[in-house]
Amino acid sequence: MANSKESPFSDDSPKDNIIFTVHKCQPELVAPAIPTPHELKLLSDIDDQDFLRFPPSLIQIYRNESPTVEKDAVEIIREALTKTLVFYYPFAGRLREVYGRKLMVDCTGEGVIFIEADADATLDQFSGSLQLAPFQYSQQFLYDSCSQEITNCPLLVIQVTRLKCNGLILGIRWNHNMSDATGLSQFMNAWAEMARGARKPSIAPVWRRDLLMARDPPRITCHHREFEQVLGTNERTISYDNMLHRPFFFGPTEVAAIRRLVPHHLRNCTTFDVITACLWRCRTKALRIDADEDVSMMCIVNARARFNPRIPVGYYGNVFAYPAAVTTARKLCENPFGHAVEMIKRVKKEVTEEYMHSVADLMVLKGRRMFTRTMRSCIVSDLTSIGLRDVDFGWGKAVSSGMAKGGTGDFPGTTPFYAHKNAKGEEGVVVPLWLPAEAMSRFVKELDDMVGNQNQPPTSGSSFIRSTF
Repeated sequence: MANSKESPFSDDSPKDNIIFTVHKCQPELVAPAIPTPHELKLLSDIDDQDFLRFPPSLIQIYRNESPTVEKDAVEIIREALTKTLVFYYPFAGRLREVYGRKLMVDCTGEGVIFIEADADATLDQFSGSLQLAPFQYSQQFLYDSCSQEITNCPLLVIQVTRLKCNGLILGIRWNHNMSDATGLSQFMNAWAEMARGARKPSIAPVWRRDLLMARDPPRITCHHREFEQVLGTNERTISYDNMLHRPFFFGPTEVAAIRRLVPHHLRNCTTFDVITACLWRCRTKALRIDADEDVSMMCIVNARARFNPRIPVGYYGNVFAYPAAVTTARKLCENPFGHAVEMIKRVKKEVTEEYMHSVADLMVLKGRRMFTRTMRSCIVSDLTSIGLRDVDFGWGKAVSSGMAKGGTGDFPGTTPFYAHKNAKGEEGVVVPLWLPAEAMSRFVKELDDMVGNQNQPPTSGSSFIRSTF
């Protein structure tokens, strides 16, 4: 891109630097509204991977311009939660670890942690931050128990904070072994339905974790490169001490520019495909990985529709795999861009019903192995279409929704994709990225070079943001 052209990825988004105080009440346990079954429920062998043994965090921000007069919004949310837990009663229990580090839910009905809070700030004060993702003040709106344990403790931690303008910020930590993002979205929508007066969720929850248990006998039938732990020579030269975290927005203009680099026979690729391929190449170049070193890109794939018969509607456990596209840095960066796009498309297709059973079997045979965790690998997750922004407790959809910044379980190679509207009102995708400080500026330059053809007239339909998987 010419030096005179302003970079579309310059870090000039408006940022707030406001001082405010959040007053938190004492945490309380919120239990199901009526007694629920006391039983033991095994998690699946997809659920209890080591990768999932952490509590991710979610922030939902609501304007609440028409607050309910008769009843406090926090009380509505609390009461709806007690009713929702009747249907999702395993969330009110506790995880126990048994033989072979197997996890199960002890459905004790003890409840989840709920914190009521008030902040002396308004949404207008956060207006700059709402144009970023993740929300820069996430941690003030999350309850931190300081515990890294996943067993024998609540499976949901919820903080609801009132703002001076009647707005609400909902901060949630959940146990990832219980649900993936799709399952959490289902729980959230059920909770919101109950807040709006429903007597039961429109989608009944389904447990059925036996569908993703290891087979008897277990047998690994697929090649799972995502679990190969190979240390490259270049890995020792990269410092994890000075990491930067920055979000990058890909709107219609940026996506159209990248699509122009895709050959005609691959034009049916999704927005996820092109952004992931772009991210992979730019990140590899920015890290200056040796040309003959292997690099990998793992794509989280929701496998619910890959089963025959399909996984039941209402299943809220983890149903995803993260197959790895692997090549050398030289082949990735020197081949035409379409080569990277084709690898991403191909690796997503690897996830079948058999692949999922093979992963479950591998967890039993290989000891719940962790995915490849080196700087030469990256794992991306598409959260653009799970509908969390649409969750409506009765005062409208969320003005902002996303995983919390700096949440427990962050890993520099883990990159979620969020649906986001920027300051210009453009709908697009935000990709928050961790990189060593010295590599971040190189990454921005590589990204600018890739979208440098955006001054060309767009091809027909090229600016359309396609649905992802």
